[in-house]
Amino acid sequence: MIYPIVVYGDPVLKKKAEDIKQGEIDVKTLSEDMFETMNAASGIGIAAPQIGKSIRMFVVDGTPIEDEDMEGFKKVFINPQMIEETGDEWPFEEGCLSIPNIREEVSRNAKIKIKYFDENWVEHEDEFDGMKARIIQHEYDHIEGILFTDYLSPLKKRMLKGKLQNITKGKMKVDYRVAIPAKR
Repeated sequence: MIYPIVVYGDPVLKKKAEDIKQGEIDVKTLSEDMFETMNAASGIGIAAPQIGKSIRMFVVDGTPIEDEDMEGFKKVFINPQMIEETGDEWPFEEGCLSIPNIREEVSRNAKIKIKYFDENWVEHEDEFDGMKARIIQHEYDHIEGILFTDYLSPLKKRMLKGKLQNITKGKMKVDYRVAIPAKR
């Protein structure tokens, strides 16, 4: 099932998400739906708040990025806990399905260590670096109620204010279904 993607201005995107209790929801079906929703929007990651669910779950799929390092990088993260973010911060232009048509440079740590459950409720503790770490950090931020625009300078935020207000009102062009805050 393809969900509409919640866009900037919706309170669910700024709220810290709740842990999922095992057996509470069908995480396998939800993860499949999230991958389907993400793929329909040509994304490489999506978090549950972006489909209107304030729960600690996100999926990533770096395989569309043409890089050997991304081969097989398709994962489900349930109730993740960021253990460590290390290494030099490096800037990279990020975008977000919930903030369409805006891309800005964000600096993030090069390496992370994260603990999480997969869709089979198997616990993992893994380390990632480079682009994998960045994708995970971006999606992890979503379940913490943080958007990439929160990292921007006050000047950048002021410069984007009109565009962000237009997104909130549904005045943007996208080729995927969205849920406009005022219309939810």
